[in-house]
Amino acid sequence: MAMSAPRRVMVIYNPAAGPRDVLRDLEAILQRWKGLGWSVLLRRTEHPGMATDLAREAALEGFDWVVTAGGDGTVNEVANGIVGMPTALGVLPTGTGNVWAKQLGLPTPALTHPYGLLSAARLLEAAAPRAIDVGRADGRYFLLWAGIGLDAQVAQHMEPRDRNTKRLGALAYLIAAAMIARDFPAMRATVIVDGRRRMRGRTLVVLVANAQLYGGLVRIAPQAVLDDGQLDICVFRGMGLPWAIRHFINAFGGRHLQDPAVKFFRGRRVIVETHPVVPVQVDGEPIGQTPMVFEVVPRALRILVPPTAPAALFAAP
Repeated sequence: MAMSAPRRVMVIYNPAAGPRDVLRDLEAILQRWKGLGWSVLLRRTEHPGMATDLAREAALEGFDWVVTAGGDGTVNEVANGIVGMPTALGVLPTGTGNVWAKQLGLPTPALTHPYGLLSAARLLEAAAPRAIDVGRADGRYFLLWAGIGLDAQVAQHMEPRDRNTKRLGALAYLIAAAMIARDFPAMRATVIVDGRRRMRGRTLVVLVANAQLYGGLVRIAPQAVLDDGQLDICVFRGMGLPWAIRHFINAFGGRHLQDPAVKFFRGRRVIVETHPVVPVQVDGEPIGQTPMVFEVVPRALRILVPPTAPAALFAAP
């Protein structure tokens, strides 16, 4: 059990997340937490954006924790509701990718293992709150990354997904990415970091990362720290399917930062302009199109850090 157990917890459940219904598992966890003497309330989302409203309501009513039972999109919505508030964000991974949960070292076997969520719940009981940075893009906060270009085009194509598509996991994204990369237009991007133009040219993807993992498979920004007041920017040059394959192979093998066609920068404020205009996504959710400004908001969100979280995610105390 945590050293300072919360008095009040709201669990925000997205029944549309992930490939299967996990309500029975959640109810068992809620009973366990109530047995610890916690006051626990389960709220169910009914439409996109509702998790943000529920999380803000919880923070205003003085809940100690808001725990998401959903995927990364639900985590993003909840974070947007409690940025700047004392309420801490936790996660029970019930989505498809569960990148945020993987970033924190939480087990994500909920799709196949009946005790997967219970394992994550037990780790949350031992978690400690900590303030981290968030990114902000056009007024929308993000925990993981913002993507401009090909990956945002894929997100726009994929969302919303039906449950059968979700069962394919990352494979569905890879298939869509290959199809879209073949016809993706020659995007010319200009990237300005902290007032200085750092790059201009043909580009497939610009990633503005707050965390290390991308897509749950790749450590795209291996030096990213969640509370250092900086964003990590990766620019993948080139155009067309051959370049997309090259970048995927290198990134999957952890060699992308050694590729001269990948540019890496760090900064607090990033402007990305493109021609033609292309989509933008944050944490896997489409939010608009270029041009767009991305900024870091230092230590604006309290999260629950389980004992499994890698120490390298955080700056030294």
